[in-house]
Amino acid sequence: MSQELDIFHFDESPQNFESYANDNGFHYWSCKEFLTLLGYEVTGSVQRMKPVQRAITACNTLGIPIQENFDFGADDIKITRFACYLIAMNSDTKKPIVAKAQTYFAHIAVQFSLYAQETEVIDRVLTREEITQQERSLSGVAKAAGVEYYAYFQNAGYRGMYNMNTSQLRELKGVPDKRSPLDFMGATESAANLLRIRLTEEKIKKDRVSGQYTLENTAQNVGGEVRDLLIRTIGQAPEDLPPARIFAKSTPD
Repeated sequence: MSQELDIFHFDESPQNFESYANDNGFHYWSCKEFLTLLGYEVTGSVQRMKPVQRAITACNTLGIPIQENFDFGADDIKITRFACYLIAMNSDTKKPIVAKAQTYFAHIAVQFSLYAQETEVIDRVLTREEITQQERSLSGVAKAAGVEYYAYFQNAGYRGMYNMNTSQLRELKGVPDKRSPLDFMGATESAANLLRIRLTEEKIKKDRVSGQYTLENTAQNVGGEVRDLLIRTIGQAPEDLPPARIFAKSTPD
């Protein structure tokens, strides 16, 4: 690690990030203290704070054992270095210290080899969270424009991009019940779907598209355009892209 990263400090504190670690058989940080260092005012349950919720969601999305990174107590959470990374990456970048922390953690991301042998996995964590937020936005826009059956609208987008319905895509990707196909996509495929969702929303707004049937056509057409872009750019259709590395969730003995 470079000298600059070794002496990374929060604001004007004489202590650096590493010095805030506690040791109880393993290294951990206080979530409440870490959020305070990032510039947040912690007045209630830390578990309810948005950066923590998003970090936990990221762990769950990848099947990374939450309990191995977030040890929940009555008033605080003991968090690992990896959990600190996820919280920082999901914090408000308008806070100057958050931007500094994100730069720091991006440089030491290689230390998370237990969960991420490649930086692609970490990229996928962040992209997946973006997709979740973008899907919520698209859902609101589509319903306001006249979508009554959102599952049909959503299926049309997948059909355009993959030349198959959602049920066929789930079977192809080996997606279990109650999980999204997006959880089983690599970084490139995830980014392409994020683009598809964003462009679909922009198209609806720009052209003032309305009505269930017309909106489904729009979703399918945009999906088809993103599909063509992938084929032209990387020479592969989205369904042929390699699946993401999926981490098995811990189960009781």
